[in-house]
Amino acid sequence: MTIVTGIIHVVIAIALILIVLLQTGRGSDIGAAFGGGSSQTLFGSSGSSGFMTKLTTIAAVVFMLTSLVLAYTYSHRESTIKSVPVQSQQSAPEQGKK
Repeated sequence: MTIVTGIIHVVIAIALILIVLLQTGRGSDIGAAFGGGSSQTLFGSSGSSGFMTKLTTIAAVVFMLTSLVLAYTYSHRESTIKSVPVQSQQSAPEQGKK
């Protein structure tokens, strides 16, 4: 379960980076990047802002959820390192008599 969640987390992280990098500034639409004459027709009449915003929100929510699941899972795991009891030395150093 932890491995699957970790893989999903990495994939969503990469997707979130790509989604943010694909977004353009407020002044231009993503359709202009593809050379479209009318930039409003690529993602419908509402433009790309609604689609990209929803995609970013969904990716961010999934990223946060996987982060919480991984943090909870790793904090409640039993340690695989066993504690080794340290034995104290009982013998005191001998003092020589002269």
